[in-house]
Amino acid sequence: MTTTVPTDVYYDPYDVELNADPYPMFKRIREEKPLYYNETHDFYALSRFADVNAALIDKDTFSSARGAIIELIKANIEIPPGVLIFEDPPIHTMHRKLLSRMFTPRKISALEAKVREFCCQSLDPLIGTGKIDFIADLGAQMPMRTIGMLLGIPEEDQEAVRDFANEQMRTEEGKPMKASTEGMVSGELFEKYVDWRTENPSDDIISELLNVEFEDETGTLRHLTRDEILTYINVVSGAGNETTTRLIGWAGKVLAEHPDQRRELVRNPALIPAAVEELLRFEPPAPHVARYVTRDIEYHGQTVPEGSAMMLLVGAANRDHRQFTPDGDIFDIHRESKPHLAFSVGTHFCMGSALARLEGRVALEEILERFPEWDTDLTNAKLSPTSTVRGWESMPASF
Repeated sequence: MTTTVPTDVYYDPYDVELNADPYPMFKRIREEKPLYYNETHDFYALSRFADVNAALIDKDTFSSARGAIIELIKANIEIPPGVLIFEDPPIHTMHRKLLSRMFTPRKISALEAKVREFCCQSLDPLIGTGKIDFIADLGAQMPMRTIGMLLGIPEEDQEAVRDFANEQMRTEEGKPMKASTEGMVSGELFEKYVDWRTENPSDDIISELLNVEFEDETGTLRHLTRDEILTYINVVSGAGNETTTRLIGWAGKVLAEHPDQRRELVRNPALIPAAVEELLRFEPPAPHVARYVTRDIEYHGQTVPEGSAMMLLVGAANRDHRQFTPDGDIFDIHRESKPHLAFSVGTHFCMGSALARLEGRVALEEILERFPEWDTDLTNAKLSPTSTVRGWESMPASF
């Protein structure tokens, strides 16, 4: 998919046409305006890998406490406790520690058999049909079932929960998120599941959240409040669906455009983990993240004043030739392994990254085993309308 690149160096997260293929503009910003300022929406942006990486790590200068999305930072709305991605230490540290015990390497590794089973159940009925939609048939199914199982959401309710999470991310085309004017959505949808698990505890995240005892930031030993539990569940539900769904959609498109590399993966499935990393680098599901600037700071000879909103262009940084040689705009499953920023870095490194990698690897293994060749139907493919994440609503293909 290509678009006409404007003559001026300009980036707007709400510009639908620009975001259909932002990479030509990301490259221009990286090279011509490494500190970019958007007058229309009043935000700064960093695009080079070294700058974005350092800013993500510098939690004191670049605060998450007012949100990680430009429109939320501008609205300065109240963020409910428990929204980890919109928190700074020490509260973030406390909340993260609670959730991290539910995503240990041992627990994630134990999920592989179920993830594979969910993939098989989605893909087997497609054999012989000649058609697949990478989103509708797999991307919107397997991650939903996996995170639903982890949380303890009944199977018959998982689609409604997934759609609720997706709706919070969707926007009207060219418009900011509703949360910037209507406030953050509460987790009241999950109340009935919390009530059920209160009486019927099981081996799931909701039960663990109900029973965990911890020392909060004031030194008080306590349990989570009901509101904190509902917010946690809302956050985990949304994050658990989002990244892998996008990853599977991009895998369908990018591998169709690189059939030689796809054939290599079919011949040698041991290359698939590296291909997952390259897909995440090449098409990160979250192409940018924002921070509130807490002090004056200088970049490239210019001062960013305290109180500014800073957009960190992860999608641009992930293709910076200074980090990814020789050309970050080339997709290459044999690329030298170097850290990318698709899962962020530092304090807010994605806690579910191991799960997303597992799901991505297993999904590719099962897709390629059944359907080694396919052609995507980009005429009928549809990008999701959202200003925060970037991926496909549908990605139909034939084989």
